Amino acid sequence: QVQLVESGGGLVQAGGSLRLSCAASGHTFSRYVVGWFRQTPGKEREFVAAISWSGGYTEYADSVRGRFTISRDNAKNTVYLQMNSLKPEDTADYHCTAGDKMRRRDYDYAYWGQGTQVTVSS
Repeated sequence: QVQLVESGGGLVQAGGSLRLSCAASGHTFSRYVVGWFRQTPGKEREFVAAISWSGGYTEYADSVRGRFTISRDNAKNTVYLQMNSLKPEDTADYHCTAGDKMRRRDYDYAYWGQGTQVTVSS
């Protein structure tokens, strides 16, 4: 069992930066792939990024590649999402999730956090 808690969201102007954190409980956290998804009202959850258990492999959605960076510190049971050059269309509720395999589909992940809101003003 893994419990995930996101933090770091907030209000930022376009072009600004935020760093989201996903803190996990459970001693097996380092075995899991961790992903970030985002969702806005009325829309499906959208894949943002994912990182392998070792941190050696990452994937990004085309919409964020080059602006966002996912990383992890297994000693701290934490995964980060550094978001730079933010755009108003990045506004969403961001959730971290953990699963067994690197996938871009939300139903492939078993554990979810409650989310943290990111709002980018123009």
